[in-house]
Amino acid sequence: MHPKIILFFLFFSFGFLSQAQNFQIATLKYRGGGDWYANPTALPNLVEFANRELGTNISSNIATVEVGSPNLFNYPFLYMTGHGNVVFSAQEAQNLRNYLIGGGFLHVDDNYGIDPFFRREIARVFPELELVELPWSYPIYNQEFAFPEGPPKIHEHDGKAPQGFGIIYEGRLVLYYTYEVDLGNGWEDPVVHGNPEEVRLKALRMGANILQYVFNRE
Repeated sequence: MHPKIILFFLFFSFGFLSQAQNFQIATLKYRGGGDWYANPTALPNLVEFANRELGTNISSNIATVEVGSPNLFNYPFLYMTGHGNVVFSAQEAQNLRNYLIGGGFLHVDDNYGIDPFFRREIARVFPELELVELPWSYPIYNQEFAFPEGPPKIHEHDGKAPQGFGIIYEGRLVLYYTYEVDLGNGWEDPVVHGNPEEVRLKALRMGANILQYVFNRE
């Protein structure tokens, strides 16, 4: 394993939630035509909520990083969303794999339409693994806020039940995928989608759980 990956894993494989003042999270920019830039107010609002409710001090400056960039390793948490096509080159798929097995974490949030393209490309990143639905007892649903029935339903989309999937590499969750949920729309400014406040609060609490889980992983 590359020395940089080892150092990344060692640094981010311990509980650093209370020391998150030096951490910055990032939106993942990908090719293929999909709108990776959707929900621009989502992450700033989530960070503000987490800092207030969990006592974190994560930077309010949200970065943007490309899948194939070496800068990927500067961020312990990546957020990926959109409605359309996603394409990873062989180099990008390998870079993302190295990042994830080296201690990084990716939350993918289907904003309606990304599902078949994301599933195709993540199979190139982890050809030996499958996306598995996480049980409702999984720790990501039982952090500061309890979600005993799994991820909350924020937008209807096709009217299906909300689901949370994961990629588990050597016993460690490295990727969390929310499908038929649309947390990002719930994180956005209230005027953007007109979600009731109780719906937004559910989305923000689930997002805070994800961040807390990531920064407290062992």
